[in-house]
Amino acid sequence: MHAWRVNQWCEPDGMEWAETEAPLPGRGEVRLRNKAAALNFFDVLQIQGKYQTKPPFPFTPGAETAGVVDAVGEGVSGWSEGDSALALPEGGGFAEQTIVPINRVFRVPKGMSWEQAAAFPIVYHTSLFALRDRAHLLEGEWLLVHAGASGVGMSAIQIGKAFGARVIATAGSAEKLAFCQRQGADHVLDYSDPAWPDAVKSLTGGRAADVIYDPVGGDVFDLSSKCIAQQGRLLVIGFAGGRIPSIAANRILLKNISVVGAFWGGHIKANPSYPAQTHADLDELWNAGKIAPEVRADWRLDQLPEAMKALTDRQVCGKAVLRMG
Repeated sequence: MHAWRVNQWCEPDGMEWAETEAPLPGRGEVRLRNKAAALNFFDVLQIQGKYQTKPPFPFTPGAETAGVVDAVGEGVSGWSEGDSALALPEGGGFAEQTIVPINRVFRVPKGMSWEQAAAFPIVYHTSLFALRDRAHLLEGEWLLVHAGASGVGMSAIQIGKAFGARVIATAGSAEKLAFCQRQGADHVLDYSDPAWPDAVKSLTGGRAADVIYDPVGGDVFDLSSKCIAQQGRLLVIGFAGGRIPSIAANRILLKNISVVGAFWGGHIKANPSYPAQTHADLDELWNAGKIAPEVRADWRLDQLPEAMKALTDRQVCGKAVLRMG
């Protein structure tokens, strides 16, 4: 099979496109023959050696795939060769075949394309965990979603609307703001305008946002603390903006707000059974027509560096996905 290999910390164009032996599944694992694989910003950080987990060399990155089961390891029940699956491999996704632990493999919902299936697991699982289990978002509350045209932003807008929230989304261009509206955002704001916190207060009738979903950090986080409602919840999703921010404790005290971490990856490591129920709940939302990934699948597997450049250059709305040959 062919796979992308990282032999040393590098930029995406420094990876090796290699021919290698197809891996065999061990006990409790299956092997997928991939039909599509999705990109995440942390994939680039991992290749550069800047992510919190650093696999030993050589390694194949990639954490979201969809395809057909073509080998089943010992101790696996309920799965057979030929079954369609989407998966959360612990690396190895940017390859023609990938090994996945069985507790991270799920059925592809009816009517979902391969490209949508590959784009589904991480961002939708993350947003459901953040909005439902960490922020306890309620019907009728105001939800502010930053980077609304990103993969996680897209999923947060859709899930927020499914929960009955009133959604304000931010993005940095007219194209991305239009994308947020397509996902269901009630209002959109360009966060390159430093007055956007005032606009949030105005749109909410002076209340401000009950829940803020922030995958950006940096200045966006700092300004978010100025437009959060009394007893609001500020969700820390990630730091795509580069700077890890901080907040004055007196601001937390005076507004009775909560700054809430939502590190889905750490949660599922501590609770291995959690993804199965989460996926079942997301399956229901898909079947009800309330969520649907919007993807850009302009690249083949062998064009991964080009796709990563588009992602890091902020040229992708929704999820960037690789198609297999």
